[in-house]
Amino acid sequence: MPVHQITDPDDDRIADYRALTDVELRTRWEPPHGLFIAEGELVLRRALRAGYPARSYLVDAKRADQLADLDTGDAPVYAATPDVLQRATGFHVHRGVLASFHRRPLPTAAEVLAAARRIVVLEDVNNHTNLGAIFRGAAALGVDAVLLSPTCADPLYRRSVRVSMGEVFAMPYAKLDRWPAGLDQVREAGFTVLAMTPAPDAVPIQRLTRAQRERPALLLGAEGPGLTAAAQAASDVRVVLPMRRGVDSLNVAAAAAVAFWELGRDDPPFGGE
Repeated sequence: MPVHQITDPDDDRIADYRALTDVELRTRWEPPHGLFIAEGELVLRRALRAGYPARSYLVDAKRADQLADLDTGDAPVYAATPDVLQRATGFHVHRGVLASFHRRPLPTAAEVLAAARRIVVLEDVNNHTNLGAIFRGAAALGVDAVLLSPTCADPLYRRSVRVSMGEVFAMPYAKLDRWPAGLDQVREAGFTVLAMTPAPDAVPIQRLTRAQRERPALLLGAEGPGLTAAAQAASDVRVVLPMRRGVDSLNVAAAAAVAFWELGRDDPPFGGE
């Protein structure tokens, strides 16, 4: 595995990794160029296992041997000192390993719906940490796919990928281009749309009927504002997690995990990876 030494943080060969902490710049750079960045050895190996082709690797020079067993193919491996890495990326790369990958075409919402029994639909979830945590919880707790409203954050943004521990690669997802009208497509595919809200008149999630739990589409909104009135109106049932001690709600990722577990609690036991 040939390793190319980088001494200049402005070297054009590592342009994919420049200013990784600048969300606006990365949003303008990554999707239009058909790439995303994976941070950490575990995450990049999961991206490879999921079939994403690597464009290049960038590592701390002292950790280059961590990738020695990989078949890197045509993707070059670049190595630099921690100082050069920090100046190029904008942060201390304490995991010591980064990789740039080609994106793959997203499936359509119809394709995702046809292959799923239990899904989560997200409206305006634009916090990358919450998005990554929801993907990780969905993968762990029996959700088959994720659908995103047009204003959701990019699941392949570096922070989302890292927080999900690479589970964004394993979880099928698609976008609903029409919102909230796209929820009609979800319902027509045989799902019951369950809108999560802290409203006191909503149905406690544990009291859903067997029919409502059969093919659920759990609908979640952004941290703070929650679901819009239009999204709630387009749902079939408004559901709530009963709270105690005067707490009105949970972080959206935490609420999602509780709801995922509740909807899948009757599933047969299964082992992890």
